[in-house]
Amino acid sequence: MKSYTADICDKHHKDIQVLDPIFKSYGGVSMCHGEVTTIKLYEDNTDLVQLLKNEKGNNKICVVDVQGDYCAVVGETLMGYAYENGWAGIVINGYVRDTHQTSQIPVGLFALGTYPLKSIKKATSNRDIILNFANATIKAGDTLYADNDGIVIL
Repeated sequence: MKSYTADICDKHHKDIQVLDPIFKSYGGVSMCHGEVTTIKLYEDNTDLVQLLKNEKGNNKICVVDVQGDYCAVVGETLMGYAYENGWAGIVINGYVRDTHQTSQIPVGLFALGTYPLKSIKKATSNRDIILNFANATIKAGDTLYADNDGIVIL
């Protein structure tokens, strides 16, 4: 059953957070929903690679907050891992690349924009912590819905 963000807003308007409309879709599906897993990065996507490559997603959404200089933390390789391991989607407060290829992989991918330079390997990440961006507070275990109308947390 499809769950459109507009319908969720109508039904649960007192219990939702709507992220600021700053994200664009770069994945092979235009809508996704699932339980949230969070990760905060500082320019280094090593731990995100390990998460998507080695853990079963079970239709979850990986929400990524990227700090530091401009860099792309997801491209075709990570999207391939996400697909192979059953992730429903990835939402990135940051940038992606390889969008010609990511748009062909049936996983939701929402990000601020594109940037051709990949991440630099220099820092550790924090996982399953509370993230604050786009006028929302996002924590592991929340339910996230994303489509072409926007992204909401229930």
